[in-house]
Amino acid sequence: MLDMDLIRKDREAVASALAKRLDPAEVTRALDEIQRLDQARRALITDIDADRQRRKAEARAYAAAKRAGAEPEASAPEAGRKQLAELEAELAEVQATLRARMSELPNLPADDVVAGGKEANRVVKVFGEPPTIGQVRDHVELSRALGLVDHERGVKLGGSGFWMYTGMGARLEWALLNWLIERNIEAGYEFLLPPHLLLDTAGFAAGQFPKFYDDVYHLDRQSAPRGQFLLPTSETAILGAYQDEILDPAKLPLRVFAYTPCYRREAAGSHSDERGTVRGHQFNKVEIFQFTLPEQADAALTAMVDHAESLVEGLGLHYQRSLLAAGDASASMRKTLDIEVWMPSTGKYKEVSSVSWGGDYQARRAAIRYKEPGGKQTRFVHTLNGSALATSRLLPAILEQFQQPDGSVLVPEVLQPKLGVDRLTPPTR
Repeated sequence: MLDMDLIRKDREAVASALAKRLDPAEVTRALDEIQRLDQARRALITDIDADRQRRKAEARAYAAAKRAGAEPEASAPEAGRKQLAELEAELAEVQATLRARMSELPNLPADDVVAGGKEANRVVKVFGEPPTIGQVRDHVELSRALGLVDHERGVKLGGSGFWMYTGMGARLEWALLNWLIERNIEAGYEFLLPPHLLLDTAGFAAGQFPKFYDDVYHLDRQSAPRGQFLLPTSETAILGAYQDEILDPAKLPLRVFAYTPCYRREAAGSHSDERGTVRGHQFNKVEIFQFTLPEQADAALTAMVDHAESLVEGLGLHYQRSLLAAGDASASMRKTLDIEVWMPSTGKYKEVSSVSWGGDYQARRAAIRYKEPGGKQTRFVHTLNGSALATSRLLPAILEQFQQPDGSVLVPEVLQPKLGVDRLTPPTR
């Protein structure tokens, strides 16, 4: 969430940044209420502190009079406890409401992030050229012809939005995951395999709850009284793993990555550019993550984008990089750069990696801090995350970009040793 001190000191700058994402009138209403609650909270704290000091003085006077055998002028200490309890209860209610309102505000977009939605996204890099293909076949047709994905049995097993990799398709998916894992380790990231079931506190820390609470699969409260859900991305697990910790600044930036399936309730795509494995309820993804000092964040963002792009380039895929407008980026992120692969069948680009800088927004929600050497105060770290990569979209891009006139598909050179073949062909059986 945002820094309350920043809202107090420079409300105009906060309002201007939030207006890139929200209606200005909505921003004004939200900040008005937050500042009203903040003022009420501070006034109550002042009243409670004054009441405690008064009660202490009265208690001392009462005790002194009793010791002297005189009739106490002050009332017994118990007399003021009810009033103090009422003030403390009111403070707790105001603080809870203030926290709820603060948690609803999105992050402040970076200065170079423009207002608007998808229409305002800006392409900032293009790698390679679209392949020249005579008769383009889409990845769904190719995956069926080559025996790589069984969409029908996937639906039979899980319902709409699920699929099952088969044969060489399962091997290609696993080869991609292994290759990505190896490259991330080589880049200096520590490998994690987190639980797939997370507590609701992890969803709040990542900024996904409460706004996107209904976008994930939850266990019923009888089975999970504390609240548990299937993770929608391993970003949520990585961040949640470090909740309420004070990190050693000498060990920052902390670079970690995780492989997990991701589970989302969002509808599977029915449009031509979201068919097959492009969008579904369960897919595989490798996620890189960094915890940094504030002054390390810019360099970390550049390094993460360069690394994610090196993976796409290593596969030989044509792609572009886009700087997302404020309205198209995650509400938790200050800045997001998408790496998008070319899909010949639709003539469009599809995102395979979003690399984002969250500033201290997530760390503030998760209470992840560091202590400067020799200092007593703690500060919040900065968080950055990025897909490296989402294989359910890599596989369609490989099939479409490397398809051949005879119906086969060339295997990226880096994956050939893992698969033992240089091209995919229809099964003989």
